[in-house]
Amino acid sequence: MVHGCGAGVFASGAGLNSDRLIEAALRVVRLETAAVASVESTIGPLFLEAIELLLECPARVITSGMGKAGLIARKAAATFASTGTPSFFVHPAEAVHGDLGMITGDDVVIAYSHRGQTEEVLRIIPYIRHIKAGLIAITSNPDSELAKNADVALVLPIEAEACPMNLAPTSSTTAMLALSDTLALVLLEARGFGPDDYALRHPGGSLGRKLLTKVSDLMHRGDDNPMILEDRPVREALFVMTRSKLAATSVIDAEGKLVGFFADGDLRRYLNRGEDDLSVPVSSLMTRNPKVARPDMMAVKALEILEAFKIIELPVVDEEHRPVGMIHLHDITRAGIVL
Repeated sequence: MVHGCGAGVFASGAGLNSDRLIEAALRVVRLETAAVASVESTIGPLFLEAIELLLECPARVITSGMGKAGLIARKAAATFASTGTPSFFVHPAEAVHGDLGMITGDDVVIAYSHRGQTEEVLRIIPYIRHIKAGLIAITSNPDSELAKNADVALVLPIEAEACPMNLAPTSSTTAMLALSDTLALVLLEARGFGPDDYALRHPGGSLGRKLLTKVSDLMHRGDDNPMILEDRPVREALFVMTRSKLAATSVIDAEGKLVGFFADGDLRRYLNRGEDDLSVPVSSLMTRNPKVARPDMMAVKALEILEAFKIIELPVVDEEHRPVGMIHLHDITRAGIVL
């Protein structure tokens, strides 16, 4: 059943029916798929020249284009920037009214134009040539002014758009996008750009939090880090735990070094044995040689320890084995870090 404003499309004056709509949709998908496949034809010596030019660029990669090609250029700049290649988009029409100053002779410009004759793009070429910046053309016309003036022209064999009128940029922009992604990701590999590098550029994402957040960023410290001397009674340990609002406390010796860990689970086991003397020293009930974390340990590693040993808190110790903090399972999960 067809609902709402689309209900009339099958019976409209255009004479469309469901079979024709499916046929039209499949035609678009097939042409767009073919456009992506055609990018393979650009992978060769000229592609390698483009990669070399980009790798040797001492400054930024500037992308530019008008209309739909300009939107692809914007996306390309974002992809380059997030994968280790400093990059930004310059609008060619605004460039000739002052924004050309954003481009320096140390930059490489990637200019996008399907036919290679976009007036606004061609108008910035003399400046690019004058300052001796690099120029890579992404076009479908090897005989265009853009291709002829570029240091490297990557020519996409797109003769027709997926648009039935061959007007709306569709197949051409799809191919441009695929080629841009190819350039960016080959550069990523050539630079040895890894997950840690990616995380540095995406600190707000789950990967960034996972790879960048350390135990020291999340742990309880100072007055919120519960500690008690090993000879103090269990009753006092309970006060320390209550004050810090944590269900555990680090147990230290006279030199301030960690000798054990006392948690509410240790108390429950004691009480379940029928014992109720809270004046016994906490050392008699504590867990000796507990699992610990370090301040510079990644929080995700602390999470691995917590989950592996089915515990919810870890004392955090320095190089001299002195407790400098405590980290709770909930501190890590609240930070959006998951295994």
